[in-house]
Amino acid sequence: MDWTDLIDTAFTVAGNSDRADAVRTVEAAVIGGENPVASTAGRHPDHFRKGVLVLTTHRLLFLKDGKPPVPVPLSAVTDATVARTKLNGDVLTVVALTGSHRFEDVVKADVFAEQLRAAAGRARTVPAAASAPVPAEADAGGQLVDQLERLAALHRSGALTDEEFTRAKARLIG
Repeated sequence: MDWTDLIDTAFTVAGNSDRADAVRTVEAAVIGGENPVASTAGRHPDHFRKGVLVLTTHRLLFLKDGKPPVPVPLSAVTDATVARTKLNGDVLTVVALTGSHRFEDVVKADVFAEQLRAAAGRARTVPAAASAPVPAEADAGGQLVDQLERLAALHRSGALTDEEFTRAKARLIG
């Protein structure tokens, strides 16, 4: 599956017609070596119409009306949960070190959340290219401390609830 197929499928589900703009926007923002993984339709709480959630090997992107995508790096994602509500349908909440993101009325939310959690786990375990060799244990420990500090800062700022913070911390510590 390529970028065009992935976005076309999601836009068909969302009922939007700005496919060409979305494809051009995503292709312009693609990182070298980044590949599409999955997509679905959903709505950001600030928007009335549905947009498209695109999961790549590096990021989660939300596309709407051909605007630049809002990226969430997978290596920063600590949790993805689905709740069902009568008013907003399936609600996908993505907790990341960059903040908490909520998407409503998500199509096949459970399947997409599972794909997102798996991709985020892979992104956290893939070693980043480093110019100087660092012992794996020291590097992993330093990354964990950095991630926990960012998570704590998000919790202190109110971006994460106590429950979201506890779940995200448990996922990081493993």
